[in-house]
Amino acid sequence: MEILEKIIETNGLIFAFLFVGIIMLLSFWVSKNLLRHKIPGAAIAILIGLGLAFLGNEGGLSDIPLFAGIAVLGGSMFRDFSIVATAMSADISKIKQAGTAGVVSLFAGITISFFTGALIAFLMGYSDVISITTIGAGACTYIVGPVTGGALGASSEVIAISIATGVIKTIFTTIMTPIIAKKIKLINPRDAVVFGGLIGTTSGVVAGLAATDEKLVPYGALTATFYTGLGCLLCPSIFYLALTFINSYIL
Repeated sequence: MEILEKIIETNGLIFAFLFVGIIMLLSFWVSKNLLRHKIPGAAIAILIGLGLAFLGNEGGLSDIPLFAGIAVLGGSMFRDFSIVATAMSADISKIKQAGTAGVVSLFAGITISFFTGALIAFLMGYSDVISITTIGAGACTYIVGPVTGGALGASSEVIAISIATGVIKTIFTTIMTPIIAKKIKLINPRDAVVFGGLIGTTSGVVAGLAATDEKLVPYGALTATFYTGLGCLLCPSIFYLALTFINSYIL
């Protein structure tokens, strides 16, 4: 056992790939043989992953030495690489079909998420514009939040709240997307483009669409990635100035 543990610790990333592969294999087996595809295998794998994240301390399962390689596999480098890789398989002609709807969904999604988060921050008792803007940005994505907070000089506590807000949104999107997909008719690439623009949290959109229909992932990932970049531009500038105006002349 000591020799095996040493081999695994030395090849942590390879073991992480193997471990995730086993989870995927088990999840799709359960979906096919026990649930008759009523719950997609990817959705089951995501739920297992969320459950395993509660193990360990701050780093989740990767805090356990045997699973240290998961910290690299689940890190931002592999995440961003995967997002770019999936977006590369998108059919440009189908993206163009979304046209104006895709662009409108981006601006509408960011605006609604930001001001909803800002309102919640205000109701929580925050009164300074910087804190409200940072938490509102976190409601867009957990990346936009800290970027905005760092640009405006928000406190570490507020930045942490903005990240937590974005993480909750990601988890909610991941779980709920395959559940409500048929009800909102999320069935083709054009719908996925608009969906990614409205929701924006890339990790949640990609995971949710993977659990719904993996063919939709590139299209949702594309606009969701633009969402993050656009949010990083709008939140610490135009939206911050808008809240400053509201705070000075209306409230």
